[in-house]
Order: sequence, then C-alpha cells, then structure tokens
Amino acid sequence: MSNSEFDVIVAGSGAGGMTAALCAAQFGLKAAVIEKAELYGGTTAVSGGGIWIPCNDQMATVGASDSDAEALTYLKHLIGNDVPAAKLEAYVRNAREMVRFLDGKLGVRFKVVPEYPDYYPDRPGGKERARSMQPAPIDAARLGDEFFRQRPAFPSTQVLGRIAMDQVEAHTLFARAKGWIWLMVKLMWKYWTDFAWRKKTTRDRRLTMGQALVGQLRLSMLQHGVPLLLGARLESLVVEQGRVAGVVVTQNGKTLKLGARKGVVIATGGFESSQELRERYLPKPTQADWTAAPRGNEGDGLKAGLAVGAATGFMNLTWGAPTVPVPGMPSATGIFVERSLPGSVCVNGRGQRFANEAGPYGEFVSAMQADHAKTGATIPCWVVFDARFRKNYPCGPFMPSGIMPDSKLPADWKGTVYEKADTLDELAAKIGVDAAGLKQTVAKMAEYAKAGVDPEFKRGGNAFDRYYADPRVKPNPCLGPIEQAPFYAIKLYPGELGTKGGLVTDEAARVLRPDGSVIGGLYAIGNCSAALMGRTYAGAGATLGPAMTFAYLAAKDLAAAQASSKRAAA
Repeated sequence: MSNSEFDVIVAGSGAGGMTAALCAAQFGLKAAVIEKAELYGGTTAVSGGGIWIPCNDQMATVGASDSDAEALTYLKHLIGNDVPAAKLEAYVRNAREMVRFLDGKLGVRFKVVPEYPDYYPDRPGGKERARSMQPAPIDAARLGDEFFRQRPAFPSTQVLGRIAMDQVEAHTLFARAKGWIWLMVKLMWKYWTDFAWRKKTTRDRRLTMGQALVGQLRLSMLQHGVPLLLGARLESLVVEQGRVAGVVVTQNGKTLKLGARKGVVIATGGFESSQELRERYLPKPTQADWTAAPRGNEGDGLKAGLAVGAATGFMNLTWGAPTVPVPGMPSATGIFVERSLPGSVCVNGRGQRFANEAGPYGEFVSAMQADHAKTGATIPCWVVFDARFRKNYPCGPFMPSGIMPDSKLPADWKGTVYEKADTLDELAAKIGVDAAGLKQTVAKMAEYAKAGVDPEFKRGGNAFDRYYADPRVKPNPCLGPIEQAPFYAIKLYPGELGTKGGLVTDEAARVLRPDGSVIGGLYAIGNCSAALMGRTYAGAGATLGPAMTFAYLAAKDLAAAQASSKRAAA
C-alpha cells in the first residue's frame, strides 16, 4: 500500500468495511481498507455471520413469502419513531439488492436459513422463517497464507472448540434434532481425516459462520486488488475545505496521512472495550470484561467523528447478550441459545425469575438491567440446571458431560464460572441466592413443564423460543423439571456483542451534524453508527445485514459523487 492517495478509505475490516471497499472498487473508485489490529475480520470473524434480509430472493425456494410492506410493518412496529422511516425504507428496499450485487459481482454467496424465525415472529409483519441468511462455506486453503492473518473464531462457536459448523448444523446439534449424531460424526470425521491441513493448523479448513463471511470478502479483495493495511489505527480525520478528505493513522510507531479524494467510511466497530466510554454512556454497573466481542473496539471511529462535529444516537444501548467471563479466554462467552433448552431456569439473588429465558438475548439483558434497577440483585444472575441438563446439553463454556465431564473442567472455573452442589439449599448458599425463593421457582418450573405452559413469562410460546429447544421434550420443548442432583449454577452478566450507539447517519450512510446537515465526505456503518434497529433486534443478522447494506449504499453515493464531479469538470 505504497500510495497515500485514494478515492475512498475505509477504516475497519469487518464485513461492513470490506463490503464498502469492494463495492466502491466495483463502482470504479480506488479504495483501501485500514485495520487497527494485526488480524483482519473484526467482530464479524467471531460472529454467526448471518444477515437479516427481508424479501430475499431465496425465500420462495423454501416455500416462504414476504413483501416490503410486511417487512416495514414489522420494523416500524418494533422500532417506532426512533429511526427515520426513510432509513428503514432504504434498508428494506436495498438489502436484497446488496446480496445480489455481492453474489453476481464479487462471488460472495449466502444461503437462506429456511427455518430460522424472526426474533418476534408473532408481532405484526413478523415471519416464522427464512428472512435470515448465512454465508456459504469456503475452503480456507483458497486464501493461502492470508488465512493465518484472519481473526480466528471463538471456540464456543465450534464443535469441541475447533470444528466448524454452520447455523443450520448448529441448530441440529444444539436441539439434538433428527440426525444430530450422524452430523456430529460426519463433522468430526472430516476434520480429523484432513491430514494435510492438520499438519498446518488446528483451525478447520472449512470456514462457516463469520469465518466464512470474512473469508469470502477477503478473497474477493485479493482477487480485485483492494489493498488492506493491518496494524493501522485511525487517529483522526483530515478535513480540507469543509469536508473530510483523508485520515491520520499510526502504524509501527509512525504517523501516516492517507488522502481520500471522495470520502472516508468509518466501520471501526463499537466502544465496548473502552471502560471509560462504557462508564460515560452505558447503564451501570458495566464492565469491559463482560463483552463477548473481541478486545480492541475502543470507539476510535466514534471519537474521530465527534472531533469533526458529528451527532450521536443510542449511546446507552448495546447488542446485549448474557455472558460469562471465563479465565484465560480473551472475551467473555455469550449465552445465546442455551437458555431455550428444557431443565434450566435463570434467577436473580432472590431466587426469582425475571424474564422469558428463551427470548431474544438482547431482551434478556434489558430485563436483567431493569430487574437489577428494582431489586439490586440481578447483576449477576444465575442460570441453574440439573444433572440431566448437564448430561444432554451445552451451556456457554460447558459441553455436555459426555464430552466434557466435571473431572475435565478447569479447576479455576469452580467458584468463578460455576458452582455445583448436591442440594438446592447448598447451591443457593454457594451462589448467595435466597434458598426458599430458588426452591419455590424450581417447583414452579416442574409444574409448568408438566402443563407445557409458562404462565409467568410464556417461555416456549412462539417459534423463536422453540427454535433452539429440544423437540423430543413434550408438551413444551423449552420446559423441563430441575430435579436430578447434582445441581449447577453459571454466573451471567449483562454483556453484549457490541455497542449500538454511534454516529448519526442518513439513508445513504452519510454522517450528520446535530442540526441534521451532512458532514461532507464522511460515512459510517456498523456498530460505530447509531443502530438502524434502534432499541430492538429484528432477527438473526440484524447487525451485519444493515452494516453491509449501508456499506453498499455508501459506495453507491460515493460513486454518484464521483460521476457528478466528472460531469462538472466536463
């Protein structure tokens, strides 16, 4: 990357950033990506890699239907007036177009996840299937040595911490759906018999989820000659004649000024690793150690935007997920889907439930924070389960006991990650929870499991709740008794996948000032921008879907500006 002058500079190498640079290059602009870390991929690389695309072209192939009107009804019902209608309409109108463009022009492919429901499928305009898509798998060997500069997946998203699975396979394994044993055998056999690749690395050559998305995008960058500068931290924006015209970065102790003739796209992620910014903006208590995102998202893009007069929005919000910090792990482990499985319950310090455990993870974290504000006893909370659950299901860092028996659990997990006891009274004493409250809650759960109905929080009452449940359990696949000793409790904190607050943008991803005027030459996408989803989370991939769609729209706007300049010059 010897040149210091480009048409477009993109800061951040997650899916949004790479999409913006690739699309800009396809539109005839000279684009480059800078990345603070020494590894590319950002938060996307450790994510599920899904994108939420209403009216996607593959819905009809699996017998699903959708319309722009239904999608907008759903979004407007969830989001209300928190986000301008023009932005919501731009997303619904362009999301499927973005997917077509990446497939047709860049070879980046997605597959519909046929049975994945929206997070609120029973709301107006909601769908019980097929709006979410996942990246097609890719062979890591196609990337050559560049693969080893890609941020690795978190072990918790892989079988035995190292074998890749896609979202459909994850659903089959977690829910122990039909064919799950054969699937497990097939995945393990393919991994362990790949002898040539095993000599190179323990990482799976078959990339899925966020690894597949990042791998496909990086391969396309290599094929289309879009440069990537690693270890280059965004320090500030260059402003010339009232518009953003470049960036100042530091790399290896040196300061570089890179020009951007048409503009800069900030895609640097959120601020969840900055304790200072968390304390300033997020609900208390809050700790950077609770985040499930990779360390390093410190709000660099947010700070750069603020320095040139940008407005901000949703600064108190996160893409919340309950997490458990695990000794020796670089980030906390998210508890995303395990709460749907029968034979567990989440309680506060009074031993009482406070939410539908199987509901969307962001909603669960909001419930934690709201209950803690009332009781002072919900941060942390505890997920409690019995020996049957322990034997049959994973939970955060725990694999089922047949794979990871208690004797193999790291010694430093005891008392920090979990507690174990032969009775509920003993367990309550160890975790500091009211024993009478816990026993009463467990007794209620047994009644609810027998009846198949949760009258308190309606656990298992919709398609989303049941998606990751155990279909073998009747009458409600999310509800089971907690009765077989020993009993376990895992400590949960209100963590996140990333922060939602950031720079306010319009329907072309242009950054706005507090008065609504556009900051010329500056765009923001992903978690450094104020979230399109506002306070909610429409479905799996509602983070990456908007990030990539508005990356595409930013590139189109930049290209239009380029064309306008050429016409004016002529």
